Amino acid sequence: MSELIFATEGNPVPDRMVAGRLTMRDGKAIRWARFAAGARPLKGTVVVIPGRNECIEKYFETVRDLSDRGLGSLIFDLRGQGGSDRLLADPARGHVRSVDDYVGDLEQIFEQLVLPDCPGPYYVLAHSTGGLVALLAAPDLINRVRRMVLTAPLIEFAGLPLSMKWVRRLSGLMRYLGLGSRYFGGGPRQQTPQPFSTNKLTTDHARYERNVAIFREHPELAIGGPTAAWVHAVCVAVDRLQDPDFLARIHVPVLVVAAGADEVVSTLAAERMAERIRSGSIITIDGARHELLQEADLYREQVLAAFDAFVPGSDAPFS
Repeated sequence: MSELIFATEGNPVPDRMVAGRLTMRDGKAIRWARFAAGARPLKGTVVVIPGRNECIEKYFETVRDLSDRGLGSLIFDLRGQGGSDRLLADPARGHVRSVDDYVGDLEQIFEQLVLPDCPGPYYVLAHSTGGLVALLAAPDLINRVRRMVLTAPLIEFAGLPLSMKWVRRLSGLMRYLGLGSRYFGGGPRQQTPQPFSTNKLTTDHARYERNVAIFREHPELAIGGPTAAWVHAVCVAVDRLQDPDFLARIHVPVLVVAAGADEVVSTLAAERMAERIRSGSIITIDGARHELLQEADLYREQVLAAFDAFVPGSDAPFS
């Protein structure tokens, strides 16, 4: 599977892997990898949903953490990024027509990969954009997924000069004018990585350099900024989470782990949303930046401790 999944220095491929590409109903192929648990007793499978501009390789360390806990994992690249099919002629543009396309891909992955080939029970671990996807899919996952852990879920962009309402209006106008494939809030991927000192993702220099090396050695896995269509799709999806009737349909227990120093997504918005989910709980890791599973041990170990207390868990609510 070397042509599908890539090792880099300091980031070897975990053991017991099977990988492939699954063709979705619209013809787009999604890259996936499945990792069997190494420890016993076996406790089930975690479906990992990454964030925007992430790839399977960034989660090798997390896969090992899960394996050590007796949990297998299945992770896939969101359509339009990583090793999955791109959606525009320019493969560098971060694009999607609708977040429902991500949700549909997750549904098909469950049907064709998780349920037939992965031992249950099933859990979800999702980051940022992946957290938004998991929340939208949650009403239909009640009979499949026991619990979900969402790290720094995308509920609202952080640090914008405009409200989400105005971002939706402007990005929607660009789509209406036929400019949906244009960059919106960012541009082509820079050939020179951002210096660690100015990054907003992690305080851990070693993990930052490890992830930079993945994209340096395999630039085909990376994308640039999002398109207007991608931003508009996210705004539309986020609006659905403001509907009390939709939130009332989420019965899967959800633990939100927010980053206290997040400059990518709004921690406050995540806290407010989690409080409105009947089966939801939230903890905030003070001082942590956006990529909680790529963070320094000081913060990352708190995330894993919260995960251990919640998954696998009893039927009692997390506190």
